[in-house]
Amino acid sequence: MIPERVALLLGLDKITARVSRFEAPVGTPVRFGTLKILVRACDKNPPDRRPENAAFLQIDKVWPGEKPKRIFSGWMFSSSPALSALEDPIYDVSVLSCNAASAASPGLSPGKEEGKAAR
Repeated sequence: MIPERVALLLGLDKITARVSRFEAPVGTPVRFGTLKILVRACDKNPPDRRPENAAFLQIDKVWPGEKPKRIFSGWMFSSSPALSALEDPIYDVSVLSCNAASAASPGLSPGKEEGKAAR
């Protein structure tokens, strides 16, 4: 596996049905709703092998005025999102890919919604 510096994540807010794609640099916490997501590692297979991305995530639920609560810590795989999934009544988070650098389109910053809604 090749270590990369940025994880591309997919987040679903089940209350509003909004789907968001956002980047999370390794070692830098990002916010998605009331979640604080820290990517500890993000690896991908070399081009000559089967496509696979794996990220080690630590996800905390952060409520104002309360201590953060760890709700997920482990590896997520892009080819098998259900294998190791975040179990939360409000949010789903999954790994899409691992990249060497930011792949966001101009004007799209981490945590911003793309305006797509699930139907």
